[in-house]
Amino acid sequence: MTAPNADEFAPILAGDGRSDYERYLRTDELLSLQKGADEWVHRDELLFQTVHQSSEIWLKHAWNEVEEATRLIEARDLAGAQRLLRRACAAVKYVDGFLEHLEQMSPWEYQEVRRVLGHGSGFDSPGFREIRRVSPMLYAAFDALRKERGLSLLDVYVHGREHEELYQLAELLTEWDERVGVWRFRHFKVVARIIGEDVVGTQGTPVELLAGLIKNKLFPELWSVRTQLTELAKQSD
Repeated sequence: MTAPNADEFAPILAGDGRSDYERYLRTDELLSLQKGADEWVHRDELLFQTVHQSSEIWLKHAWNEVEEATRLIEARDLAGAQRLLRRACAAVKYVDGFLEHLEQMSPWEYQEVRRVLGHGSGFDSPGFREIRRVSPMLYAAFDALRKERGLSLLDVYVHGREHEELYQLAELLTEWDERVGVWRFRHFKVVARIIGEDVVGTQGTPVELLAGLIKNKLFPELWSVRTQLTELAKQSD
C-alpha cells in the first residue's frame, strides 16, 4: 500500500495561511481586525468589536441578497427573488440576536469602552446605510409588477390565492420590513439598557430620538393595507 504523500493536501490557493481554509477565508486578516489585549481599555472591547464587525458582515450579505432579489423581480423570476429574500430576512435575524451579547456588558464597565469610540455611532453603519438604499428599489420593483398585473395592493391580499406568487412576495417584503424594524427596536433597547434613555449618544443624538425613529417603516403601504383589510371585513359583517 502506498503511503500518503505528505504534500497531498498542502495548500494550493494563493495567499497567507497554513491551509486553504485559512487562505480562502483570509482568517489571518479577519482575526487581526479586532484590538489585541495590549490595546484594550477594557477586555469587553473584544466583545463590542466582535458583535459589530460580525453584524456588518451579515448586513452586507442581507443587502446584497435584497439587491439581487430586486433584479430577479424585474426579470420576473419571482421564485428566485423569494428565495433570496428569505435569506436576507434570516441574516437580519442573526444580527438582531447578536445584540443579546451586548446586554451581557456591565453598564458601568461599558463607560470605559465608550471613551475610545470617538464619534462612532450606529447611524454610520455601512450595512444599515445600504439597507436604506436597496429597500426602496425592492419595493419599486414589486410595485411595478403589481401594477403590470392590474392589481391594487388590496387585491393582492383579498385574492391572494389567485395571485399566490405576488402575495408571497408581498409577505416577504413585509417580513423584511419587520425584521429591520425589530432589529432597530432591539438596538434602541440595548442602548437604553446600557447607557440610559435620558442621555446623549456619541454623535450628540439624544437616545430618546431613537425611540421615535423605530416607528419608521420601509414599506408603510404594506402595513396600512392591513387596516384596509380589517375595515373591508367589517363592511361584510
